Parts: sequence; structure tokens; C-alpha cells
Amino acid sequence: MFKTLLTAGLLLSLPTLAVAADITGVPKIRDGDQLTIGSVRIRLAGVDAPSTDQLCLNTKGERWTCGVAARDELIKHAGNKSWTCHARSVDRRGRTIARCEVDGEDVQKWLVASGWALAYTRASHDYEADEKAAREAKAGMWQGAFIAPWDWRVRNKKTTVLGAVKPPDGANAILLASASGPVAPSPDCTIKGNVNRSGECIFHQRTSRWYAKIEMKISKGTRWFCSVEEAEAAGCRETRR
Repeated sequence: MFKTLLTAGLLLSLPTLAVAADITGVPKIRDGDQLTIGSVRIRLAGVDAPSTDQLCLNTKGERWTCGVAARDELIKHAGNKSWTCHARSVDRRGRTIARCEVDGEDVQKWLVASGWALAYTRASHDYEADEKAAREAKAGMWQGAFIAPWDWRVRNKKTTVLGAVKPPDGANAILLASASGPVAPSPDCTIKGNVNRSGECIFHQRTSRWYAKIEMKISKGTRWFCSVEEAEAAGCRETRR
């Protein structure tokens, strides 16, 4: 009886042990808070960075691809170095939630302090002081106006527009517009992604015979990509025609 209970206890503890293991290696960075190391998909814990399709306003009130900038700045800062990620849990999408460091530096702290992510206070208050410092310095997204990444995904007329200073007139109308609408968020982000009847994500470059026929609507699950690598990192494959 004791042996059976001991075996059962060990089996129940296996997932926890697996999650607790550190993950090390040079990452492939998908966006400001998502990456892969080897075959492990990782979501940075305690922060929320803009997705690559997110738009912000600069100091002149013009739209700019802050989500792409957040990803690119992280790649520039530590993309070619070896990371050590301390796993905390696994979310419903199968991603490992982890705190990561590079050469002893807390990656999440750097992201928030540089204005490329916000402290995700629903899960942790560790980076609130860094967010305050970034806001006062008008760093990264704080240089103009933007929507919190968690609001961007479900934005509506009640969504709050943030910024280091008062958002310019018309900021709400511009920022609440769909980034998956008919107009690409940037001249550099013109690859179309859609979901087919089998539930696969397919991306289409301008040379695709279907490109002009794909109607970009957020309700249809479409989105714009800025590169083939970005589309593939999101789990999409290129159309065969």
C-alpha cells in the first residue's frame, strides 16, 4: 500500500519537477515577451509587451509600429546571447511561463524600464517601479500615446489611452482602429495571415494569387505580419498557391 502511494506521489510531482527545470540557450524572439529556446515556447512572466501588430502614437501624434520596435529592441539588446529562463508554470496555450536573465540581467526588468513592456500587475508587482521610471523618462512606448497590451487585444470604446503626457486629440479614434483592417499598420508589414477551414494559419505575400482576395477583418481572425520569420514564429505556413 505504501509503495503504491509513494509511486502515485512521485507521478503527481513529475509535472512540477519538469516545469521547475531551467531552460537555457540562444532564443528565437517572436515579440517583446514571447520567444522559443529549442522546442520550448516561453512567455515572459510579470510583464506584458505589445504584440507585433500593435500600433502606438509618437510625439507628433503619428502611428508607429511599437510592437515591432519592442521585439527588435529586445533582439538588439540580447537576441544573440544565451538566456537562462526559470520556469514557473505552463499556460493554457502550452507556453512555459518563466523569468529570464541574460548575463545576470533580469530581461523583464530591462523591458519595462526601457518602455517596451508594462508591469503585468495581475500576476506580479515586481516591475511597478521600473514602469514608473520609464513613464517619467518618456522611454519606449511612453514617448507618445498607446494602449496597454492587454487592452489592445480586446479594445473597445472604454479602453484607456496611456502616455507620459496628455494624449493628443483624436488619439482614441486612431488607436482603437483595427490593426487587422484593410490598411496595413506599416509599409513594412504587408504579409497577410488568415485561418483556413481546417483551422490552419496561412500567410500570403504579395505574389500569392489569393493576396488581393483576402479581406482583412479582425472578426475573421486575420492579421498582418512584418516578415516571413514573424509569420512562421506565429505558427503559420505559407500558402502553396
